[in-house]
Amino acid sequence: MIRVVLPHHLRTLAHVGKEVEVQVDGPTTLGSVLDALEAQYPMLRGTIRDHVTQQRRLFIRFFACGQDLSHQPPDASLPDAVASGAEPLWIVGAMAGG
Repeated sequence: MIRVVLPHHLRTLAHVGKEVEVQVDGPTTLGSVLDALEAQYPMLRGTIRDHVTQQRRLFIRFFACGQDLSHQPPDASLPDAVASGAEPLWIVGAMAGG
């Protein structure tokens, strides 16, 4: 099982706690984890990635094992610690303003 930590606004939308678990069949990539997350929690579709382009929303970031994975391609493998469930994939709402 892949552990995913969600930001508060997505937890509220999905009616879940801080961390959820999803099952990924096949390679553990950012895209496969997001596909599994959106399949398990359909109300999250379009909140993390654009419906049409599947590109990451501007104010969403991805982190795992101390690394910023936000600009990785969707088919890039996630770190082994995430694939094994030892470490979570963090989805973070970025902040902006001035």
